[in-house]
Amino acid sequence: MDLIQDITLSDFYRYPPIGEDDWRYMYETARVRTLESTMLSRVLLADMVNTPDFAGAAELLSSTEYAIGSSSTDAQIEQMLLERRTAIRVQFAELMLDEDLVQLMRAREDFSNMRLAIRRLVTEKPLGLDYSNEGAVPAAEFEDILQQENYERLPDYLQDTVEAAVLGYYENKDIRRIDYNIDRMHYQWRIQRAEELGCIFCVSFGRVHVDLYNIKTMLRLKMAERDEKDFFFSGGFVDIDKFVQGLAMPYESISGLFFATPYYEIIEEGVRYLKQEQSFLKIEQLCDDYMMGFLKTTKEIAAGPQPVVAYFLMKEAEIRAVRMVLTGKKNGLTSKLILDRLGNWHS
Repeated sequence: MDLIQDITLSDFYRYPPIGEDDWRYMYETARVRTLESTMLSRVLLADMVNTPDFAGAAELLSSTEYAIGSSSTDAQIEQMLLERRTAIRVQFAELMLDEDLVQLMRAREDFSNMRLAIRRLVTEKPLGLDYSNEGAVPAAEFEDILQQENYERLPDYLQDTVEAAVLGYYENKDIRRIDYNIDRMHYQWRIQRAEELGCIFCVSFGRVHVDLYNIKTMLRLKMAERDEKDFFFSGGFVDIDKFVQGLAMPYESISGLFFATPYYEIIEEGVRYLKQEQSFLKIEQLCDDYMMGFLKTTKEIAAGPQPVVAYFLMKEAEIRAVRMVLTGKKNGLTSKLILDRLGNWHS
């Protein structure tokens, strides 16, 4: 069955399908249900935001897995968060019964490393410490592979990607084309691979990502008064033509164009904030909220890989939320600004 073609906007109202139960995952699903109850609450995060200073926010984390000292440096905070991220990824791999799904999620690190490696190759910057060793290709090998143009050492899903990214850059020496082509190839591969594995949840997850990317791209291009129609991705639930059409419409009419889609409220509220504040803060937050809502639909599954994957992604979102709050408090951002970006995230 071609899952990409068979699932359309007419098949759902708010969130796309997530597939059926898989009773092999009875224990694993029960385990993540317990783990979900230990996640940070929205109330705790809000209390952290509303503390007068960084020390107060750090104190509220003292009884959690994110405990840090009130005098912790940026480097120490980042190291703690990276350790938590590594731990949750190890736990995810241990809980998953399908290794192919583990590899599907792990490939994100390879695409991310590829982006850094190509950027540093064309700008002649050395390999740095911000590469991840959690992908299929060791971080230290990327620079050597690219310099020698020995792409056969890369997994199949990266061989076409590196060529598309490098050629895209040298066409006009536009570094944005590196990001665009890597993201395009990543989304395309992720959806195709999920379809091959028969994972409806992962197909829907990938297609939603494409839609949200296109929404943000449409508004960023419009704000910059650029008419570059080839920056949109195919493969989402919403046809590219709708986003292209949105570029040519006045701001107040854009949301109506998406009235029959699940993203109407995101665009309506995001555009309003964009016009008032000249900021993309709200649209980023609303897109995150939508994705979180989609992940939480896995609570309908009694047993299956979907709740395990969703828990893993929600824990990653929790880590990003902690980073967001701590960074905001350290840099003296207002509580309102942090809360606006944090949105409706909660466990």
